[in-house]
Amino acid sequence: MSATGAVLTRPPVQAGGAPGVVPQVVLAVVCGGYALGAALGWGSTELALFMGDFGLSLAAFAAAGSCFLYSRRHHGRFRPAWLLFAASSAMAGLGNGIWGWYEVVLREPVPSPSLADFCFLLFAPPAIVGLLVLAKRPVTKAGWVCLGLDAWLIGGSLLTLSWSLALAHTAHFQGQSVPQGALALAYPLLDIVLVSMVLALHFKRSSAHRSAINTAIAALALTVLCDALFSSPLLREHYRSGQILDAGWFAGSMLLTYAPWVARRLPGGDSTAAAPERTAPRTPPATSAATRPIAGSLAALTPYLAAAVCTLGILYNVLDGRRIDRVVLFTGCTVVLALVVRQGIMLLDNITLTQELAEKENHFRSLVQGSSDVIMIAAPTGILRYVSPAAAGVYGRDAEELVGSELASLIHPEDLGRVVHEVRRFLAAKPEDEPTTRIECRFRAGENRPGGEKWLNVESTVNRHHGGLIFNSRDVTERVRLQAQLQHNASHDALTDLPNRALFTERVSQALTGRRATDRGTAVLYIDLDGFKQVNDTIGHQAGDELLIQAARRLAESVRAGDTAARLGGDEFAALIMGDGTRDHAAREQRILEVADRLRIRLSDPYKIDGRDVRVAASIGVAFAEPGITPGPLMRNADLAMYRAKQAGKGCVKLYAPQMQADVVRRAELATKLRTALHDGEFALLHQPVVELAEGRITAVAALARWRSAQGILFTPAEFLRVGDRGRLKEDGDRTAELGRWQLEEAVQQAAGRHRAGHPVPVAVRISAHRLLDRALPPKSIEALLSRHGLPSGSLILELADTDPRIPLEELERRLVALRRLGVRIALDGFGSGAAAIGALRRLPVDVLRLDRDLVDGVVDSARLHKITSGLLRIAADLGMQSVADGVDLPEQVVALRSMGCTHGQGMAFSGPLDEHRLRRALTQGGYPVPGPGSEGRAVVLSGTGLPVRHVKKGREPVSPGRVLGELPRRFAPGDGRDGAEAALARPPLRPNSETSIPPT
Repeated sequence: MSATGAVLTRPPVQAGGAPGVVPQVVLAVVCGGYALGAALGWGSTELALFMGDFGLSLAAFAAAGSCFLYSRRHHGRFRPAWLLFAASSAMAGLGNGIWGWYEVVLREPVPSPSLADFCFLLFAPPAIVGLLVLAKRPVTKAGWVCLGLDAWLIGGSLLTLSWSLALAHTAHFQGQSVPQGALALAYPLLDIVLVSMVLALHFKRSSAHRSAINTAIAALALTVLCDALFSSPLLREHYRSGQILDAGWFAGSMLLTYAPWVARRLPGGDSTAAAPERTAPRTPPATSAATRPIAGSLAALTPYLAAAVCTLGILYNVLDGRRIDRVVLFTGCTVVLALVVRQGIMLLDNITLTQELAEKENHFRSLVQGSSDVIMIAAPTGILRYVSPAAAGVYGRDAEELVGSELASLIHPEDLGRVVHEVRRFLAAKPEDEPTTRIECRFRAGENRPGGEKWLNVESTVNRHHGGLIFNSRDVTERVRLQAQLQHNASHDALTDLPNRALFTERVSQALTGRRATDRGTAVLYIDLDGFKQVNDTIGHQAGDELLIQAARRLAESVRAGDTAARLGGDEFAALIMGDGTRDHAAREQRILEVADRLRIRLSDPYKIDGRDVRVAASIGVAFAEPGITPGPLMRNADLAMYRAKQAGKGCVKLYAPQMQADVVRRAELATKLRTALHDGEFALLHQPVVELAEGRITAVAALARWRSAQGILFTPAEFLRVGDRGRLKEDGDRTAELGRWQLEEAVQQAAGRHRAGHPVPVAVRISAHRLLDRALPPKSIEALLSRHGLPSGSLILELADTDPRIPLEELERRLVALRRLGVRIALDGFGSGAAAIGALRRLPVDVLRLDRDLVDGVVDSARLHKITSGLLRIAADLGMQSVADGVDLPEQVVALRSMGCTHGQGMAFSGPLDEHRLRRALTQGGYPVPGPGSEGRAVVLSGTGLPVRHVKKGREPVSPGRVLGELPRRFAPGDGRDGAEAALARPPLRPNSETSIPPT
């Protein structure tokens, strides 16, 4: 047998334990002792009479009590049968007790007929009905008719034979009275009916109570046999109580006493009689399969055997020279008629079943042959016995070719062990616990398979089938390929195909904790391309993308096979250089610095783009993996070293030193200052107008938080948080929540004051989705805030500041719907910055779309961004939403955005952030002039806050105190010029394909 054949062999099933041996031994001893006493005459006539009468009465009452007790404890479909058997045994016990009263107590002959005969006659009817209850119920009317005909065939045959042998002589009464003659005929006739039911039930008994029913049938059969012997004239003339014939009646009562409790027990304590559906098979499958056809054949032959017995009875009369009795003739005719009727019913039933079978077979054949899945049946030996025609289209192999082949030879060798293990586990499990299983493996394809694949990924649903298995298989090669591609895309950069940040972090973690964790000299290199922003600004973003692709190729070619090169985002790359185990610290450091310098030179070579040479430099930071360090701190150290290289003049390599942690100390100091500023009220709220691009009208104002320093300078959130680690601070939840509450309260209060002053302009407050889902800010608190300050409905706009894919959109959607019921309008900020924003737009109720600043920055210079922005604006227009461009600083951006369908803009092309006095003056004026198509130059707009603003801008002088937020740079970290309290402490996203700015010192 092959490996697969061995697998498909069903493991042995643990059957329930057999009935206890002790009760059977006790039963045998009691019955044997009674038989021995009866054979020896019990030693005296008085004891023989007592045991022959009252002994049988006690045995019958014991059977009645046993059946009654079982019926009280076990409720089910067969409970009435045991109650009827209890009643039948009670009648027998009562009859034997009356018989003993006459013989033992009164010492006189039992009169005929007597009350005992009446009780004995009542023994048979309950037993007959009880057998009918135990029989397997037919499901059709024809089945009920056939069951009745089978009972009459058996009974009629026995009646014919009995009448021919003895009953005809008894029927002449032989000088007896009519009651005596009727009684003499009633006993054998009832016995014949009972025997008929016993024989009919033997082949139609329910499988759920097989052991108990067999014992009950044996008890009743033994009782009927003794009754038949007692009815015989030869034995009845010489019968006396206490003889050996009583042992048969006693054994029948004892068997019926034991019958209800003979059912097998399951390990859990339930009997098969109580829970047949959970019973494990008590015989091996091969034995059960062999005994079922034999039992079915005997059941089918029963009517014909009964008719043969009837025929033998008639032949006995003919051969004996007797005249055929009318009873025999009538009974024989009715038996023949019943046989003919039964044969006709069975013929019609067979025709109907044949038609149904043909229909089901055609239906099954149509389903199997028309199914796109391949259906295979494997024998227990692992040989394929059937394969559906779909194999030709799925596997490229004809079904006839696969039939007879071994399943193991078609499965990929690398997958065979896993498949064998799963099949064995499946076959060892209980069918009711695990009816099916699912297996995925590679399957050998044929030469006719389109595409020429040698191995196909196949997913199969497996079911049990007569010891073998049925495989319902389908080709999932494309799905597996797509999953692999998606997994690759999730861990690799889409532009350069290098590992992304997530995969790089995983590789660093493996290097620090894996087998080579003890290798000395492992280092992380952080690489930033200096001057990349100028490439984007001068020759376009497409050229910048091409430069990144070439830089990634150079980086991948410059590292060893065991090292990892990755793109972290924008113009930032990283490399993981595995150590060589060198113990000399200076040698390790020298080797890594040489590698880093070689990468710097290679990445600084000219790039050939669109026929021109483009030059950028590379700043590299190096950090070694010290003992006990984790991936996060290691990459952070390399990042800090890279920024120190940029501060040192760019185009150089810097090694991380612990002194660089001074930036962390400065951040802690700044956090303390911010905490003090929150409590001392040093924050101010400015507003920047949102202008309609068509006519220049101010349609809304955006609330912006500013920190007023002790020197009177207003800092933007990005400025007062940007230290050391280029402003990528972790969010302090408490301070952010406190600052957010202050900003929302102040914005609503000032907006209500403007409404009362005749300037009904909505105010937009930026809030993060995390903050919006915070239970500390329920919708009712915003409703109370609007009511307290008297701000009309529709005058508050909440700008959703982030679209983190980890945020539960269902909960966020419910929160936004509740806010819209209050009249609050919802704006989606940063639209176009990623797939998360598109997903949020699809699910969330949004009124206004704010274009991401990155799109506005490149809308004039980059043809690709121009097309992307135009498409996003069309989406907004099709959805009936307003669109607001963030960071509109140049007149040409106004013209381009307006031509693409953008409805509103916000930025330095119109006005910077204004204090309350100058904001009301601007609202009184009503708007700003909108640049026309021919406008050139850069608009310089004074915010007029009256306070000096500190602002550091690369390549320009700081803004003088006399000019406040006049001309802002084109690139701020999120929050510069358009930010809110929620963005103040948040981690800004990566800026793709943009040069990393130098942090202020």
